[in-house]
Amino acid sequence: MPFADVVFVAGSVHTMDPGHPRASALAVTGERITAVGGDDEVRALAGPDTVVVDLAGRALLPGFQDAHVHAVFGGLELGTCDLTGTTDPDEYLRRIAAYAAAHPDRPWITGGGWSMESFPGGMPDRRTLDAVVPDRPVLLSNRDHHGAWVNTRALELAGVTASTPDPVDGRIEREPDGTPSGMLQEGAAQLVGRFAPEPTEEELVQGLLRAQALLHSYGITAWQDALLGVYGGHPDVSAAYMSAAERGLLTARVNGSLWWDRDAGAEQIPGLVARREALRHGRFRAGTVKIMQDGIAENGTGAMTAPYKDACGCATSNTGISFIAPGELRGYVTQLDALDFQVHFHALGDRAVREALDAVEAAWSANGPRGNRHHLAHLQVVHPADVPRFARLGATANLQPLWAAHEPQLDDLTTPFLGDGLADRQYPFGDLHRAGARLAAGSDWPVSSANPLEGIHVAVNRIVPGGDRPAFLPRQRLALETVLAAYTSGSAYVNGLDDTGVLRPGHLADLIVLDRDPASTDPSELASLRVEATYVGGERVFGD
Repeated sequence: MPFADVVFVAGSVHTMDPGHPRASALAVTGERITAVGGDDEVRALAGPDTVVVDLAGRALLPGFQDAHVHAVFGGLELGTCDLTGTTDPDEYLRRIAAYAAAHPDRPWITGGGWSMESFPGGMPDRRTLDAVVPDRPVLLSNRDHHGAWVNTRALELAGVTASTPDPVDGRIEREPDGTPSGMLQEGAAQLVGRFAPEPTEEELVQGLLRAQALLHSYGITAWQDALLGVYGGHPDVSAAYMSAAERGLLTARVNGSLWWDRDAGAEQIPGLVARREALRHGRFRAGTVKIMQDGIAENGTGAMTAPYKDACGCATSNTGISFIAPGELRGYVTQLDALDFQVHFHALGDRAVREALDAVEAAWSANGPRGNRHHLAHLQVVHPADVPRFARLGATANLQPLWAAHEPQLDDLTTPFLGDGLADRQYPFGDLHRAGARLAAGSDWPVSSANPLEGIHVAVNRIVPGGDRPAFLPRQRLALETVLAAYTSGSAYVNGLDDTGVLRPGHLADLIVLDRDPASTDPSELASLRVEATYVGGERVFGD
């Protein structure tokens, strides 16, 4: 047997392989793992040119994989007016003014990352922006990218006035006389967004590279980009991925989700087939279709089985929006499944979850089990009757764990407005696991932090890192090994990377080194773990 290129010894190796869960050493030859076992047997594979990494008790795990992320958009935001990392409205205005002053030649001020919790009712207004940037249009997406804050100049340039009707997939928030207030919900953001200048392909590539460096620093070796297409003022990032892959700049493994245009129908399917064939190079492919079935709970567009409440606690007539009629959804998913597309659903409310599962069931009935690994992301509210359907239908539950904890956006803008019974059904990770659902995990970055260790912390504790609030619905906690599997083998399954996510001979050497063993770390300290090195195909892409 030839000598290994790299051997890792004296560590705590979490293989995520149920048949061989722990080891102390691992060998890599070329881009693949060639041995997993004890120190002596693996050291025997070291030759004169082998790099020997003494883990000294540190942990070695499969690389984390993000099953739902908007990497290029996150990287773009890092290079525009970045409002993340604070909830202080005065700090937002300081950053906006500073960015505008630093970029006097930019015709539009764009960026995002502000939190709804920063403003009464989650609603900023145009006049606040006018005070710092009166002469140029401003367009700033909120943290979850389901709405945008704009100034008066942006509304004027877009021709959005009191007489402009709400689009079918969104809402223009208004002042008492009907004048747009400066907050645009869901599809209404596109009324202004379509006038903003699009970034160049090279700017998108640079955004991707910024994102890739950040994600590698968090131990992420592969991801599923949840939006390849034009939507809500966001540009299509497909060309950026292809350019990076062709230029040898894409070190991560990426599966792209092709955007389903909800204003079109089945006539778009041949175009999706053509794009799937064209968008394939190196470590990048686009074999998935993303269907956004509803919105979010904070603005009342998440599709629920019970009406939302108003500020007084009384039931309203609003049950959210199903962006695609359920019957049409079943037909579309059946056609996509027959063509061996994976379908990636945005399904946040319990009615949307049910409609997505119904569509998967219709495809199963029509086509039989084709192994296309459909998955439902977000799952803020799931009806108890639908929990066991995930395992029965082979649909993966794609969790964004960081959201499942007490914080202002949940406690002040969501839970008080959920109808009867819905509040106690939020983020039912434990119920899904106990019912046999396959779990994957993602961040939805830049909506929230891309750091998997923070998500792992919340999934285990149901408390934000450093938080002092009680655990949120503690029965829904997950065991550490279950969460680690979701971020590794579970997401690898969703991403179609079957020779990753588990450390075993023959698999790709996509690995991370943590500064200490998570199994020996106090659960309240999980978010303090740090990634020291990240490897993709045996090549170190982060760390020393």
